[in-house]
Amino acid sequence: MIDSAATEHESSADENWPQLDSPQAWRWAKIRHVSGHLVECDGLRAPLGAMCEIETDDPEAPNVPAEVVAFSDQTLKLIPFSDTVGVSRESRIRLVNRRVGLPIGPHLLGRVIDPLGSPLDGQPLAHPRFTAHFFGRSIPALQRKPVKTPLDVGVRAINGVLTLAKGQRVGLIAGSGVGKSTLLGMMTQHTVADVVVLALIGERGREAGEFLAESLGPEGLRKAVVILATSDCASVMRRQAAEVAHLVAEYFRDQGNDVLLLCDSLTRIAHAQREIGLATGEPPTNKGYPPSVFSDLPKLIERGGPGDGEGSITSVYTVLSEHDEGMDPIVEVARASLDGQIMLSRELADSGVYPAINLRGSISRLASKVLGEHEIKMATDFRRLWSLYEANRDLIMVGAYEQGTDPELDRAIAIRPMMLEFLRQGADESCSTDQAMAAMAQIIARGQHGH
Repeated sequence: MIDSAATEHESSADENWPQLDSPQAWRWAKIRHVSGHLVECDGLRAPLGAMCEIETDDPEAPNVPAEVVAFSDQTLKLIPFSDTVGVSRESRIRLVNRRVGLPIGPHLLGRVIDPLGSPLDGQPLAHPRFTAHFFGRSIPALQRKPVKTPLDVGVRAINGVLTLAKGQRVGLIAGSGVGKSTLLGMMTQHTVADVVVLALIGERGREAGEFLAESLGPEGLRKAVVILATSDCASVMRRQAAEVAHLVAEYFRDQGNDVLLLCDSLTRIAHAQREIGLATGEPPTNKGYPPSVFSDLPKLIERGGPGDGEGSITSVYTVLSEHDEGMDPIVEVARASLDGQIMLSRELADSGVYPAINLRGSISRLASKVLGEHEIKMATDFRRLWSLYEANRDLIMVGAYEQGTDPELDRAIAIRPMMLEFLRQGADESCSTDQAMAAMAQIIARGQHGH
């Protein structure tokens, strides 16, 4: 939720740069200590989250922006947004903004920006009238409207078996090399939404460029806002990319739009917060993650969902799983906080089935709220027969199962090729919810009538 919706755009901080002998001299401080990613200074009056700038020795080099992330007694701890090359013991730090915000508005549609709001596509940004402040709050639970409308994402397996609702928050859990980016691109292209907000966090620069050119494309970009922070960006930049993405999504939701928020990835947001937490002295806990990771991620996730008006934010967070079975603390946090998950299977991917959605491990907890009884029964039957085959696959593959022993398993075996074909879908192919339901009904009917 955008704090106070939107406030008047503030004047440039450079106009208020105080001189050392001015009454605002407390806005200046000298560097006390630099260690790794952490910069410390004494005497600067700035709250947590404030934006500061660090001078460099080179008068022609730009100042280094930094965020206040912790303090102890009179010492402020900051993490820079970029390299600190050129910063010396004589460098000064000045307070730029006590409360950081992002110039926001419809002018962001079709643009690619960094977490500081600067354009990355080579074109200037229009001058907006409003600034939305960072660190927004989620809408109170009792003020949210209930979910009641299915969301067409254009992916047959999801629309049919794992139907999503407008305002749902779902995780896309996958290991490397199983088609996560391809599925994300399909949802970006084919989802029926007014606005798409795409956060690419911690991606390799080459992959980010290819995704924008091939998966999103010029047509998809027209209704999208892309926030990009590649893997070489500082930890505060990567974490702030997630904040900016949610801020932009909240703005468009508050305008009455149905927004699709795609955040790739939640794991790399956690990695960024881990770097920040450990640098500021937090103790490492599960898998080296400090406590702030496990408190901050649910807060971020909770900012999606239906609004208190006409708009909604449907959030899709990719979660990287080192082991596809998902024994990872970030995977567990995601499962506990989200309204469902879509698991991708390495075995299906190796078999050439894309998108490689593992129906046994996937679930949409809101499907029953947006579908009729007939559609729910079809999806349940489809999942049951799929799971029955998977549970007996070893017996079937070695020929140890004798046909006729279990009529239900016979059905599952008979329609298995059709189920696999149901899952297969080209990246450029779109399948509506009605088409997915019709195809699923046909498969179930063939199984019931002895194929």
